[in-house]
Amino acid sequence: MLGEVCAYSARLANTTERIIMSEEIKDTLPAAETVAEEIEGATLGAEIEETLNNAEEAEEKFAKSGKKSKKHIEEVKAEEERQARKAETKALEEAGDKPKGAAPVTRPKIERRGKKYQAAAKQIEKKLYTLKEALELATKTNPSKFDATVEAHVRLGVDPRQADQNIRATVVLPHGNGKSVRVAVFAPLDEAKKAAAAGADIAEDEEFLKRLDKGEIDFDVLISTPAYMPKLGKYARLLGPKGLMPNPKAGTVTADIEKAVKESKAGKVEYRVDKQAIIHIGLGKTSFDQAKLLENAETFFDSLKSHRPASLKGSFVKSIYVTTSQGPSIAVENLYN
Repeated sequence: MLGEVCAYSARLANTTERIIMSEEIKDTLPAAETVAEEIEGATLGAEIEETLNNAEEAEEKFAKSGKKSKKHIEEVKAEEERQARKAETKALEEAGDKPKGAAPVTRPKIERRGKKYQAAAKQIEKKLYTLKEALELATKTNPSKFDATVEAHVRLGVDPRQADQNIRATVVLPHGNGKSVRVAVFAPLDEAKKAAAAGADIAEDEEFLKRLDKGEIDFDVLISTPAYMPKLGKYARLLGPKGLMPNPKAGTVTADIEKAVKESKAGKVEYRVDKQAIIHIGLGKTSFDQAKLLENAETFFDSLKSHRPASLKGSFVKSIYVTTSQGPSIAVENLYN
């Protein structure tokens, strides 16, 4: 009996000790958790700080500009990757692993034209026509329904960058070019009255500048006297791009205002060589008689021949083509060198 009492007392003492220990552990748990959190936060902070330091060091390696800049290094890397892909693709093609695609099919230019144009082009042979034959054929092959302009396109052997070879002139076509020209005159009052009597649509003195101030451009040709040209200087940006600025070479800066107005109304046209050394000019309308078209064309070519530069070596006229506004071109034999 005494032995059982002793064993029971021992078990009771162990249980009591365990209870006390568990309570002590519970009391220390919050403190342990706090310590763990502090350790984890310190570790995370150290990692972030290390990452930032690494980023700063990486940024410091790049220059602001030049070959060591970040942008240049990225571009070089991208180019290297592109070249690597290109070399890989080429190697595959040479090995026959990657078949090439079919070559793109491009239709001839004539097949991309309209039906009327194609029908007109079939009437033109691949040969050089005389000027008379070309004008007749151009009128015949006109595909448009309106009264189209008969044009001449002349390729010259000049260099437009040279001042003495930059062809710019005027010619009075005997039968006009079929266009109604609105002529404006900016001159002293007495000259303006003479211009109005000669047929000018607008003939004014200082009142004309008020039109330009408003941006009103209701004329095709502007004629002025040499004394009044300085007053038009501030309107060069308005008139210049439209080709309306008076010019002595074009005969629109002159003291004989009355004669200039009559010539402009009679069919005086200006022609000039472009950057490709080609002159483009309208010779008349498809409704003109063939004799009138031919006379206009011959007058133009006579004028062009008279402006051959003295410094030019070689042929002056290289090729001539006649066409209408929307029609096919016709090659003309070159007899004007």
